Amino acid sequence: MQGFTKLGKLSGITLLLLLTVMMVLTGCNATQKNTETEKKEQTSTEAKESNSRTIKHEMGETIITNTPQKIVTLELSFVDSLNTLGIKPIGIADDNKKDMIAKLVGRDIDYTSVGTREQPNLEVISSLQPDLIIADAERHSAIYKDLQQIAPTIVLKSRESTYQDNLDSFKTIAETLDQKEAAEKRLNEHKQIINEINSKLSHDSNLTVLPAVVRDTSFQAHTTSSYDGELLEQLGLKVAIQNEQPYVEMSLEQLVEINPDVLLLANNEGKLLTDEWKENPLWKDLKAVKNEQIYSVDRDLWTRFRGIISAEAIAKDTLTKLNEK
Repeated sequence: MQGFTKLGKLSGITLLLLLTVMMVLTGCNATQKNTETEKKEQTSTEAKESNSRTIKHEMGETIITNTPQKIVTLELSFVDSLNTLGIKPIGIADDNKKDMIAKLVGRDIDYTSVGTREQPNLEVISSLQPDLIIADAERHSAIYKDLQQIAPTIVLKSRESTYQDNLDSFKTIAETLDQKEAAEKRLNEHKQIINEINSKLSHDSNLTVLPAVVRDTSFQAHTTSSYDGELLEQLGLKVAIQNEQPYVEMSLEQLVEINPDVLLLANNEGKLLTDEWKENPLWKDLKAVKNEQIYSVDRDLWTRFRGIISAEAIAKDTLTKLNEK
């Protein structure tokens, strides 16, 4: 009996040891699985972080993860930038003029209007569930926080930007969309196009040009600090007004004082101030009038669109007009 008791005790101890070993092995397996899961999650997080970038813009910094696919643009130059990169926005602040966007990109495209550039519709923007919004520094700084609550937002110079400002905005958009190499290649092509047109322009180096917007009650001259003014200087032309302000409102007497050789007028529709000036002897005494060097230019192209493609179109238009003489 004593032998059986000892044997029973030994069997019980053996069973306990076996159970302990099994529990240890099970715990090790569970720990290994947890470790593997954590590693996978860490790898996934690192992959996401490696594909994220911090974009500096006019209102600070915005973190962009992956490549945005659903983009809303609140200025026309940003549409030009996306078009240059072969990308179509899902929403555009188009001033409710779809024909203007077709004119800008050269074809009809499918998108949702998000209202006017001055007052974009936040409700409509939100309904599109964008993963990127591109806004203008002058028009949209006040609603930046509202836009950020909808989607990651970058704020860039567009309205009243210079030609160089616009190129810089294009670079930032390309970086945001992970298209830096494509953008650099396209910018090099753009530079070659501008230089080529520069070399083809036949004109006196002292020739002065003055781009201006003409409305019914105003004549707004564009200076060397304006978008089109700076672009014209890149083409080797001399803009008549050197000024830090992009635009200068002028009277006929002030225009006569400057007396540019060439006038490039972006006219509003309807009645124009210059219609009244044409009856004035001072107008008839202008060099541009005497030498028939007054040209009407497309208002949208020259003063609203901006961008790489638009700049090239302006340059070609300038070449055509000035080489006519």
